Amino acid sequence: MSMLLDLSRLQGGGERIDRRIPPDSFETPAEDFRVVEPVQLTVDVRRDGEKVRLVGRVATVLEVPCCRCLEPFRTSVDNAFDLLFLPASEAGAAEGDDDRQLDEAAVNASFYEDEAIDLAEVVREQFYLALPMKPLCREDCRGLCPVCGTNRNEATCSCEQEWVDPRMDALRRLKAGGNH
Repeated sequence: MSMLLDLSRLQGGGERIDRRIPPDSFETPAEDFRVVEPVQLTVDVRRDGEKVRLVGRVATVLEVPCCRCLEPFRTSVDNAFDLLFLPASEAGAAEGDDDRQLDEAAVNASFYEDEAIDLAEVVREQFYLALPMKPLCREDCRGLCPVCGTNRNEATCSCEQEWVDPRMDALRRLKAGGNH
């Protein structure tokens, strides 16, 4: 399924896109997340000259690894977005001309080339923005044992949990032998 939005059809107009996209349409590094349910994408596209504005919502379910125990768990995504796109030629002109001032809209804009915007990239970006900084399978996740790697949510181990900093050995020896 093509996810390219052809901007040449929108000369001075707009369009509404309402798509249900299969999960396998999105490739991401496996360690980041996996799309496990169809993605519902609704976007209003408005074009004003060279400026293109996308206002919409993306919703699905992602499978994400827990940051403590590394077990995958599912999390819902329902993200609204409002994005401004400008032609890539404006980005190049701004980089090459130190005296040119970018207006506030251009600073916060994304850029398009060849009269097309890749909606798959827009959706993927929304997934990353929706993910928590530290995804947890549950609030009380106990994580992995740092010694043997046992998932502490599923089993207990008899590993010594106290970590001794080897850089402090000299001070410990001094303290043990020097109590005057």
